[in-house]
Amino acid sequence: MVKLENVSKYYKNLKALRSITLNINKGEMVFLAGSSGAGKSTLLKLIYMAEKPDEGYISVAGFDISHLKESSIPFLRRNIGFVFQDFKLLSNRTVFDNVALALRIRGFPESDIREKVFSVLKMVNLRHKSDSYPLELSGGEQQRITFARAVIGEPSLMLADEPTGNLDIDNEEGIMRLFKEINAKGTTILIATHNRNLFLNTGKRVFYLDNGNIVREERG
Repeated sequence: MVKLENVSKYYKNLKALRSITLNINKGEMVFLAGSSGAGKSTLLKLIYMAEKPDEGYISVAGFDISHLKESSIPFLRRNIGFVFQDFKLLSNRTVFDNVALALRIRGFPESDIREKVFSVLKMVNLRHKSDSYPLELSGGEQQRITFARAVIGEPSLMLADEPTGNLDIDNEEGIMRLFKEINAKGTTILIATHNRNLFLNTGKRVFYLDNGNIVREERG
């Protein structure tokens, strides 16, 4: 599903990632661990094509990112859901409209959109908040809406950047239950986090990043 070979990324004189090689199989849940500044977010941006590698080869969901044309990037991203730490919800749109946006961009009929949005809002236990606005919600509720928005298009790959960084322990556990639920249905998941509690005793693979290097791989 995701393959990186000798991938490096530079920002001016800083080498943010150094010859990264890793492979994530279809249907896996994998964690990317490391402190702030280790390179976790940069690696996710390369997979999502928010950034381009300076060296190396990347393939995602059958796309060769190293040679992908700009016009093909939207097709790649249809395969990817992204959960951000800072939510990135549109404050002037309702919960329903925030979740529906990706489907509207892709031209889905409104009748289908309504059915799909209410279905994912039910999954995250926020069907009753569909007419609310993001700033009327708690942090945990906003993160669940971000999650709903990420899964609405049924992506084959989910990326998450510190998805529980702003949450208390109860909401943290709730978000992780949602990730496990979608992973059990076959979605490949890569979670970047500095929180060891997310992967301890999971049995999932954990790649540790330090100063742009993968320093070890182990099971959580």
